Amino acid sequence: MNTKPPLPAGSPRKLRSGRDPKTNAYRLIHGQADGWKDLYVDRLGDFLLMQSPLPLTELQVDATKKWKNALKIKGVYYKKLNRLVQQSTPTSASPRLIMGLEAPDEFEVMENGLKYRLSLKQGYSSGLFLDMRENRQRILANHIETGFTLFNSTRGNITVLNVFSYTCSFSVCAARMGATTINLDLSRKYLDWGRENFRLNQVNPKDHDFIYGDALEWIKRLAKRGDKYDLVVLDPPTFSRSKQSGVFMAKRDYGNLAKAAAPLVRKGGVLLACCNAAGLGNAKFKEEVRRGIRSCGRKIALSFSAMPPPDFPVTRNEPAHLKVSWLRLD
Repeated sequence: MNTKPPLPAGSPRKLRSGRDPKTNAYRLIHGQADGWKDLYVDRLGDFLLMQSPLPLTELQVDATKKWKNALKIKGVYYKKLNRLVQQSTPTSASPRLIMGLEAPDEFEVMENGLKYRLSLKQGYSSGLFLDMRENRQRILANHIETGFTLFNSTRGNITVLNVFSYTCSFSVCAARMGATTINLDLSRKYLDWGRENFRLNQVNPKDHDFIYGDALEWIKRLAKRGDKYDLVVLDPPTFSRSKQSGVFMAKRDYGNLAKAAAPLVRKGGVLLACCNAAGLGNAKFKEEVRRGIRSCGRKIALSFSAMPPPDFPVTRNEPAHLKVSWLRLD
């Protein structure tokens, strides 16, 4: 008889058993790495989001009932997984309720002690990329790794430029550290969402900038006027299109993005480069980022490549699509 445990046996047990009081948003099941081919399950506070390219099997539904009861989950949603976002529509990408109570239009989750507003009715994403949790924590802790502190505590006003800010989760962490943030995004909706995330964490959004517009055009404008920042965050979508810049494809254009952003990093500041494009391997990603930095005359003084968090285990069957490089620039 084919049976599966009600909860995965792997790490992080504290997270997956729901016993971390500071975090209730994480990946519960990560596909084949957890013994469930093509099935991905996220806990989002009181709700579960199941994603698969295939309809759920009877075995998966039975296991879901056990997870729901074990974690005291109110409702379970299913979303058909389509990795080609440009071929999806917001309606087709929206999850549907399959078990339990319907989620409110907006609800809160907690991560590393901070609150974030989520929604299961906004199409492509719920509002928080869970695989970035440990990188947000690095900003909160002002610590990248041994010997690599993010911000110089002796500096006065710390400034952070979040280029593709989405719902501004990186900026919330930086603001809680006392930094002033500038948030760029092509969506007014997501910038407003970001402002709400600031308010949820007792940070006044009026003390920060939220700039609507083409991020690629804005970084050119900021560089032209000589702006410099202690941290520049690059976490672009895999694919996007705008009237000013045309089509952006991360696997093709990341080197040029790094070239455009590097001049905005002050001497001794940090560039955080992130990419989730499956078609851009880790070695090629690092090569492109370094090429872009060198081509504008900057040097890398220190670097650190972050692995995905333990609830996104990397195996031969589940390779890491997420690439993250922290780079201090001279």
